[in-house]
Amino acid sequence: MKHKYLKWLSGTSIGLLWSIGVHAQTDKSVSLPELVRGKKNPADTIKVEPKRSDQKDLPDVIRDLFHVKSAPQPDSVTSKPEISVVPAIGYTLVSRLAIVLSGNMAFRTGPQSRISTIVASASYTQNKQFVMPVLSSIWTKNNKFNFVGDYRYYKYPQDTYGLGSNSPIENKDPMDFSFARFYETALRHITGNWYAGAGYALDVYWNVSHTGTVDGAPSDYTRYGAFNRSISSGFTLNVQHDSRDNSINPYKGWFGSIQYRSSNEFLGATQDWQSLIVDLRKYIRFPASSDNVLAFWSYDWVILHGSPSYLNLPSTSWDPNSATGRGYIQGRFRGAQMVYLESEYRFKITRNGLLGGVMFVNGQSLSAQQGTALQKIQPAFGPGLRLKLNKTSRTNIAVDYGFGREGSRGLFIDVGEVF
Repeated sequence: MKHKYLKWLSGTSIGLLWSIGVHAQTDKSVSLPELVRGKKNPADTIKVEPKRSDQKDLPDVIRDLFHVKSAPQPDSVTSKPEISVVPAIGYTLVSRLAIVLSGNMAFRTGPQSRISTIVASASYTQNKQFVMPVLSSIWTKNNKFNFVGDYRYYKYPQDTYGLGSNSPIENKDPMDFSFARFYETALRHITGNWYAGAGYALDVYWNVSHTGTVDGAPSDYTRYGAFNRSISSGFTLNVQHDSRDNSINPYKGWFGSIQYRSSNEFLGATQDWQSLIVDLRKYIRFPASSDNVLAFWSYDWVILHGSPSYLNLPSTSWDPNSATGRGYIQGRFRGAQMVYLESEYRFKITRNGLLGGVMFVNGQSLSAQQGTALQKIQPAFGPGLRLKLNKTSRTNIAVDYGFGREGSRGLFIDVGEVF
């Protein structure tokens, strides 16, 4: 059975794309905050290489098309917030028609502080899905602390296919649920490129329901433990390293993050459980004299102890950026342990940097229930195009087409690189 889809994020990406495209040259809130690299580093959000007059981005093309002269641009965000809000219309095969309202804000808490950002969107779809994420990264005046927030509300029907990476696509079990998230993390600069901190994580699922499999057999969701409401509440411990030259589109360096998370009944959780997430990324110029990049990503997500609710288990594209598993629908594979590897080659198509391309390959393996072994590796691969949205921050519009197993395939549209 063919399984075609557009990733849900593409709906909201259309709104962000328009917003960023309009404000790319005047509103630097398009740059996601990069972690501080020591006291001697400049206070800009990203390390900007010397401008090259031969480079082009989408706003340049639009200005040339309509013969509009470039206005002088501010060289930095100040304490006065830079705000952009824009409505848009999107479409995915998962959501069908979507109405999107997107906005972002950038500001500094002090003259030498890094750029703080708040990014939010709200979407309502023809499939009666409602999604509202708010992401924040706030730097203190002296850059000693970075407060990172992730707040979400979903009313989000979504199919599930069972536990483990051996689960066949015919096991589809349509689900519906409401979901709210509150994550807040405080990171403190330790030394060099190293940071450490702690946070609090709360996930609440309610009004959870499912239709069942087509043949009427008990689904893995039922066998694991169906529920109407679930709460995960606990603390996180975080260690992070970041030597990337640019957090949006790196040419070199590496990023590493280790997060230990606990969910505790004494904090209101439905069950006690603990998890570990290890996120490693490496970027190498290849050839060394070019802007072409070999990128490698490892994302391992493991339940260490206990039994989280079904929807809190590691799952395809349920990482914080909804990025794992291009080639498969969100939630396609789920289990107690997830091992994920991806590699991508990023290259220029035009010398002026306006168009680029990528080739990617990934693989994921998940176990079923806690204590069981990892199952079959599920590979995916595909090509992609890149359109330069902002040459200063190196932000691209990313359009990828992924092919997985059992006929799984789909188009993925996003703003910024996948990892």
